[in-house]
Amino acid sequence: MSMKKKSMAGIITCMLYFLSVGLFLITKSDAALTIWELMTVISGPVVLVVLIRLSEFVSTPATYQKAMVAFMGCACALTATAHIVNITVTRALMQEGVNVPTYFQIGYWPSIEMAVDYLAWGLFVGLSFLCISIPIKYADREKQRMKVISLICSVLCIAGFIGAIFVNENIWYLAPMGYGIGLLILCLRMFKASN
Repeated sequence: MSMKKKSMAGIITCMLYFLSVGLFLITKSDAALTIWELMTVISGPVVLVVLIRLSEFVSTPATYQKAMVAFMGCACALTATAHIVNITVTRALMQEGVNVPTYFQIGYWPSIEMAVDYLAWGLFVGLSFLCISIPIKYADREKQRMKVISLICSVLCIAGFIGAIFVNENIWYLAPMGYGIGLLILCLRMFKASN
């Protein structure tokens, strides 16, 4: 698949993700929550494909590219686990009337499922972006900009993870700025560069 198609897949996925979040925030319905969670699971592999193409475009050294794939693979596996468990087990038990403690539910902190999701999208996605940004020095200004944006995404993701775990859960919202807004900016730049 060409860089143009991969960047377009990233743009569409980011937009659908933002729409699913908005749908849930407006309706607060179980159906909207399921859509949001499924979009989160789908987003992982799409982000992996986009980051692989981005790392090829900015000539990330092979060792760092392999590390990025490993970190992003961990993120995909962890986020899929957290959200599929929430959809198929936690929420199913709650619908049957079982009083599931909040520490087993997504959307509450502290929570096992949220910790797994924070680990995926904060630490592992942050490390994936970090791998792409190494080394930043580049003669081509566009590639250098993409590496700098990747570094900013990395810092936001990792800061959100560390902040949520050790300081205050609200610091987590730095991470979505990195993997959501930052990724969208990278995809738009990749799309522009492919024309």
